[in-house]
Amino acid sequence: MNAISRRSLLRVAALPPFAALGITTAHAQTAPHKPYRVVIQVTDNDPARWNMVLNNTRNAQEDLGAANVEIEIVAYGPGLHMLKSDSIVGARIDEALKAGVKVVACQNTMRGMKLTPQDMLPTVGYVPAGVTEIMKKQTEGWSYLRP
Repeated sequence: MNAISRRSLLRVAALPPFAALGITTAHAQTAPHKPYRVVIQVTDNDPARWNMVLNNTRNAQEDLGAANVEIEIVAYGPGLHMLKSDSIVGARIDEALKAGVKVVACQNTMRGMKLTPQDMLPTVGYVPAGVTEIMKKQTEGWSYLRP
Protein backbone atom coordinates (compact mmCIF):
# COMPACT_ATOMS: atom_id res chain seq x y z
CA MET A 1 0.00 0.00 0.00
CA ASN A 2 1.49 3.38 -0.89
CA ALA A 3 1.68 6.37 1.46
CA ILE A 4 -1.20 8.25 -0.17
CA SER A 5 -3.59 5.30 0.11
CA ARG A 6 -2.60 4.71 3.76
CA ARG A 7 -3.23 8.38 4.68
CA SER A 8 -6.62 8.30 2.92
CA LEU A 9 -7.62 5.18 4.83
CA LEU A 10 -6.52 6.70 8.13
CA ARG A 11 -8.56 9.85 7.46
CA VAL A 12 -11.66 7.86 6.61
CA ALA A 13 -11.20 5.63 9.66
CA ALA A 14 -10.96 8.72 11.88
CA LEU A 15 -14.37 9.98 10.79
CA PRO A 16 -17.25 9.33 13.19
CA PRO A 17 -19.66 6.61 12.13
CA PHE A 18 -22.74 7.77 10.23
CA ALA A 19 -24.96 6.87 13.18
CA ALA A 20 -22.99 9.26 15.40
CA LEU A 21 -23.81 12.02 12.93
CA GLY A 22 -27.50 11.14 13.08
CA ILE A 23 -27.44 9.66 9.58
CA THR A 24 -28.90 6.22 9.19
CA THR A 25 -30.33 4.32 6.29
CA ALA A 26 -33.69 4.16 8.06
CA HIS A 27 -33.61 7.92 8.63
CA ALA A 28 -32.98 8.60 4.96
CA GLN A 29 -35.90 6.38 3.98
CA THR A 30 -38.38 7.89 6.42
CA ALA A 31 -37.42 11.56 6.09
CA PRO A 32 -40.48 13.58 5.07
CA HIS A 33 -40.54 14.40 1.40
CA LYS A 34 -42.07 17.59 0.11
CA PRO A 35 -44.55 16.76 -2.63
CA TYR A 36 -43.68 17.50 -6.21
CA ARG A 37 -45.75 20.41 -7.53
CA VAL A 38 -46.42 21.23 -11.16
CA VAL A 39 -48.58 23.87 -12.78
CA ILE A 40 -49.61 23.14 -16.37
CA GLN A 41 -50.66 25.86 -18.79
CA VAL A 42 -53.24 25.01 -21.46
CA THR A 43 -54.22 27.66 -23.96
CA ASP A 44 -55.30 25.43 -26.85
CA ASN A 45 -58.86 24.67 -27.91
CA ASP A 46 -57.74 21.22 -28.99
CA PRO A 47 -59.10 17.95 -27.56
CA ALA A 48 -55.90 16.12 -28.54
CA ARG A 49 -53.79 18.60 -26.55
CA TRP A 50 -56.11 18.31 -23.56
CA ASN A 51 -56.02 14.51 -23.72
CA MET A 52 -52.22 14.65 -23.77
CA VAL A 53 -52.21 16.95 -20.71
CA LEU A 54 -54.64 14.68 -18.88
CA ASN A 55 -52.49 11.65 -19.78
CA ASN A 56 -49.42 13.52 -18.43
CA THR A 57 -51.19 14.21 -15.12
CA ARG A 58 -52.26 10.57 -14.74
CA ASN A 59 -48.75 9.37 -15.60
CA ALA A 60 -47.17 11.73 -13.05
CA GLN A 61 -49.54 10.51 -10.35
CA GLU A 62 -48.85 6.87 -11.21
CA ASP A 63 -45.07 7.35 -11.36
CA LEU A 64 -44.66 9.52 -8.25
CA GLY A 65 -47.71 8.38 -6.30
CA ALA A 66 -50.79 10.60 -6.22
CA ALA A 67 -50.07 11.60 -2.63
CA ASN A 68 -46.60 12.82 -3.64
CA VAL A 69 -47.55 15.23 -6.40
CA GLU A 70 -49.76 18.33 -6.57
CA ILE A 71 -50.96 19.20 -10.06
CA GLU A 72 -52.82 22.29 -11.19
CA ILE A 73 -53.99 22.83 -14.76
CA VAL A 74 -54.55 26.50 -15.61
CA ALA A 75 -56.67 27.15 -18.70
CA TYR A 76 -57.02 30.49 -20.40
CA GLY A 77 -57.44 31.92 -23.86
CA PRO A 78 -58.83 29.40 -26.35
CA GLY A 79 -58.03 26.58 -23.90
CA LEU A 80 -61.02 27.65 -21.86
CA HIS A 81 -63.41 26.12 -24.43
CA MET A 82 -62.47 22.66 -23.17
CA LEU A 83 -63.75 23.59 -19.71
CA LYS A 84 -67.22 24.50 -20.96
CA SER A 85 -70.11 22.26 -19.90
CA ASP A 86 -70.38 20.76 -23.40
CA SER A 87 -66.66 19.93 -23.57
CA ILE A 88 -65.68 16.83 -25.49
CA VAL A 89 -63.07 16.09 -22.80
CA GLY A 90 -65.37 16.95 -19.89
CA ALA A 91 -65.57 13.36 -18.59
CA ARG A 92 -61.77 13.07 -18.55
CA ILE A 93 -61.45 16.40 -16.74
CA ASP A 94 -63.92 15.16 -14.12
CA GLU A 95 -61.80 11.99 -13.71
CA ALA A 96 -58.68 14.10 -13.20
CA LEU A 97 -60.46 16.25 -10.62
CA LYS A 98 -61.59 13.13 -8.74
CA ALA A 99 -57.96 11.95 -8.77
CA GLY A 100 -56.89 15.16 -7.02
CA VAL A 101 -55.81 17.30 -9.97
CA LYS A 102 -56.88 20.92 -9.64
CA VAL A 103 -58.29 22.45 -12.84
CA VAL A 104 -58.90 26.19 -12.94
CA ALA A 105 -60.33 28.62 -15.46
CA CYS A 106 -59.16 32.19 -15.97
CA GLN A 107 -61.90 34.66 -15.08
CA ASN A 108 -60.33 37.34 -17.32
CA THR A 109 -60.77 35.05 -20.31
CA MET A 110 -64.28 34.16 -19.19
CA ARG A 111 -65.26 37.84 -19.11
CA GLY A 112 -63.73 38.36 -22.55
CA MET A 113 -65.69 35.40 -23.92
CA LYS A 114 -68.83 36.43 -22.00
CA LEU A 115 -68.89 33.12 -20.13
CA THR A 116 -70.29 32.57 -16.65
CA PRO A 117 -69.74 29.71 -14.21
CA GLN A 118 -73.06 28.27 -15.43
CA ASP A 119 -71.45 27.80 -18.87
CA MET A 120 -68.58 25.81 -17.40
CA LEU A 121 -68.10 22.27 -16.08
CA PRO A 122 -69.51 22.39 -12.55
CA THR A 123 -66.37 20.94 -10.97
CA VAL A 124 -63.70 23.37 -12.20
CA GLY A 125 -62.24 26.13 -10.09
CA TYR A 126 -61.54 29.75 -10.97
CA VAL A 127 -58.63 32.16 -10.71
CA PRO A 128 -58.73 35.89 -11.42
CA ALA A 129 -56.00 35.67 -14.11
CA GLY A 130 -54.41 32.55 -15.56
CA VAL A 131 -51.09 34.25 -16.28
CA THR A 132 -50.66 35.54 -12.74
CA GLU A 133 -51.75 32.20 -11.27
CA ILE A 134 -48.86 30.55 -13.12
CA MET A 135 -46.46 33.30 -12.04
CA LYS A 136 -47.49 32.89 -8.40
CA LYS A 137 -47.07 29.13 -8.53
CA GLN A 138 -43.60 29.46 -10.03
CA THR A 139 -42.65 31.97 -7.31
CA GLU A 140 -43.78 29.37 -4.76
CA GLY A 141 -41.43 26.82 -6.33
CA TRP A 142 -43.85 24.93 -8.54
CA SER A 143 -42.49 23.40 -11.75
CA TYR A 144 -44.00 24.79 -14.95
CA LEU A 145 -45.13 22.70 -17.89
CA ARG A 146 -46.54 23.87 -21.19
CA PRO A 147 -47.07 20.82 -23.38
